[in-house]
Amino acid sequence: MHRIKMLIEYDGSNYHGFQIQPNAHTIQAEIESSIEKLTGNPVRIISAGRTDSGVHALDQVIAFDTDSGIPPEKWQFALNSVLPADIRVIKSSLTRPDFHPRFDAISKNYIYKIYRQRSGSTFYRKYALLYFEDLDLEAMQTACEYLIGWHSFRAFCASGSSVKGYEREIINCYWKQELPFLTLEISANGFLYNMVRIIVGTMLEIGRHSFPPSAIQQMLSSGERMMGGPTAPPQGLYLQKVHYKE
Repeated sequence: MHRIKMLIEYDGSNYHGFQIQPNAHTIQAEIESSIEKLTGNPVRIISAGRTDSGVHALDQVIAFDTDSGIPPEKWQFALNSVLPADIRVIKSSLTRPDFHPRFDAISKNYIYKIYRQRSGSTFYRKYALLYFEDLDLEAMQTACEYLIGWHSFRAFCASGSSVKGYEREIINCYWKQELPFLTLEISANGFLYNMVRIIVGTMLEIGRHSFPPSAIQQMLSSGERMMGGPTAPPQGLYLQKVHYKE
């Protein structure tokens, strides 16, 4: 038995998130079913993160154990031959037996894409938030500065989370405008349930001047979710990269 590590990308539009669940079409279920087609044996994969319904990944990391004779580097091609076109293996390799994609990660990068012009919105509606109101980008950049560092992000965690602690470290957070897209790039040592989407929803309220940039600081201090903006829709969110120690 050996452990295979894979980097995968997927379009989350047609799935009820990554994690397997009863009576729902999920990315994990699709991958596990495809592996079983190749080996004839059921398998359970572990992942770096459980993206929500409609969220995409550019570089998700998974691992699983198998006694299959398929060479580790050939799993990429073997699995892509049976996976649907909206899930692709970018790379496959042999890893150590105790490697865990989630617990061994030292940081993750997410991006959130906002599409800013009406023409072309038909084609991007599943891959970005369509948002055409005027925004104060300078105020949104100022708000990013309040997020960087170690904080309790309880105010940026949706209800239903089972985490025991809310402390995380945001390493980088900034907006990048390359029209027609406005993109939030954010990296941290970990993220809470819906954390990035709540940050984006609050930032949009700041950009509309409904909140001042200091609203971020007040949310961090209070821990009160109700002080923030709405949770942004899922389709603009992408897991961009998971980082590990060498």
